[in-house]
Amino acid sequence: MLLGRFDNAAVERARLGIVDAFAPIMDVVSRPVSAVNALVRDFREVVDLRSEVARLTEENDRLLQWQTVARRLEAENASFRALLSAKTETSSFLIAARVVADAGGPFVRTVLLNAGRRDGVAKGQAVVNANGMVGRIAEVGERAARVLLLSDLNSRVPVVNERSGQRGVLAGDNSEWPQLIFLPNQAQVQPGDRIVTSGHGGLLPPGLPIGVVASTGDGAVRVQPLVDWHRLEFVRVVQYDLQKLDGAADGER
Repeated sequence: MLLGRFDNAAVERARLGIVDAFAPIMDVVSRPVSAVNALVRDFREVVDLRSEVARLTEENDRLLQWQTVARRLEAENASFRALLSAKTETSSFLIAARVVADAGGPFVRTVLLNAGRRDGVAKGQAVVNANGMVGRIAEVGERAARVLLLSDLNSRVPVVNERSGQRGVLAGDNSEWPQLIFLPNQAQVQPGDRIVTSGHGGLLPPGLPIGVVASTGDGAVRVQPLVDWHRLEFVRVVQYDLQKLDGAADGER
């Protein structure tokens, strides 16, 4: 203190000298502290990163679940959109249904629908999807119905060749491609001809697309259906009553 009163410059130089002398020592002493501080900082960052990773992982799992739901809904919407665009070529009422069981086997080709008598389904009605005719209602319950597919051995559907106008019957034989029978003599059938329902007998609406002629050899005319039997999900039951429709038309006239 006394020196500071007489020579401030000398005191300042002494202080700086002491600082310079102890600076390396202080540097060495401070390094472990800095290292510890760095380790603590890194540990906190690791903990924060782990928390962030856990949060992102949980969020990613939720997004994957939503993605699965979105894809399923997209597929269902696509099926519904395709179903709504199906052409039945008749002023019939339609009942949407879903295939809930497949009772197919070597001796029977049927599927089960989740719509029944309470929904307006009746025996004999046609069943279609976005591509074409699937089959006919064979059995009806209150809440479910069984569809006899076109490929079943017991299936018989009156059809017509759109190109030639010749009528026949599409008969299933438990194969993937049913065959045309009861064709007129000298029938002109060619591969690629489009086959649709004829409406003969008034049981089915006319013009429902069924398939195309695939082969005409070996004395049998085979028809490749437009429907993929292995991918049936959403269908529509066609409420068609020729007498009611004719009565309504007469009333309008």
